[in-house]
Amino acid sequence: MNDEKIARINALAHKAKTEGLTDLEKEEQQELRKAYLASVKKNLRHHIEGIKVVDPTGQDITPEKLKQIQKQKGLHGR
Repeated sequence: MNDEKIARINALAHKAKTEGLTDLEKEEQQELRKAYLASVKKNLRHHIEGIKVVDPTGQDITPEKLKQIQKQKGLHGR
């Protein structure tokens, strides 16, 4: 999601609070929100897939399912 789209989301939100939106603007707002949420979910998934869980003694306790995903993607040398 680029800065222009985020600025447009914010502009539409502000306009909705102050003067209301047209039907076309409401549709645009919904599409932008969907795209924003998809972007956030994608970034969060990427971040979580890169996590390595280690206990206080230094043992790798990353869940097996996550290790498999990391191995498929070539992360952490697994």
